[in-house]
Amino acid sequence: MSSFRFLLGGLAAALIAPSIAAAEVAVEAPWVRGTVAAQRATGAFMRLTAPTAVRLVAASTPLAGTTEVHEMAMDNDVMKMRPVAALDLPAGVAVELKPGGYHIMLMGLSAPLGAGAQVPITLTFEHPDGRRVQQTVEAPVHALGAAAPAMSHGAHMRH
Repeated sequence: MSSFRFLLGGLAAALIAPSIAAAEVAVEAPWVRGTVAAQRATGAFMRLTAPTAVRLVAASTPLAGTTEVHEMAMDNDVMKMRPVAALDLPAGVAVELKPGGYHIMLMGLSAPLGAGAQVPITLTFEHPDGRRVQQTVEAPVHALGAAAPAMSHGAHMRH
């Protein structure tokens, strides 16, 4: 009987462990910069905090033909934007996707994005073992030219 309880306990632990390992990344303050009629690209921004080390390896939205993770960085005194294959999210550390830094680029927009609209963005995270999980977030559109949403004081202290 005790070996049956041991087996049952092990089975329960095996069933619970994947849900703990697959805990979602905290996504805070997501937003998308609004566009004008002829504009075909914009950026999405947010703060990501992973409970365990993962990498952001892809993003997608049905509202854009192409969605990529990008970074802006100085190169010989020139600010350049380029796609990155992955963005490391260390365990418990808030990583800011913001204008002028890492962000999600939405290109080939199917329609202009006006203030107040919601943009569904599916983020793909890769765990160290190669397992990939997806998480969808709804990001509100802020008017073109509007200031970025303010972060909480705690978030400033962690990046």
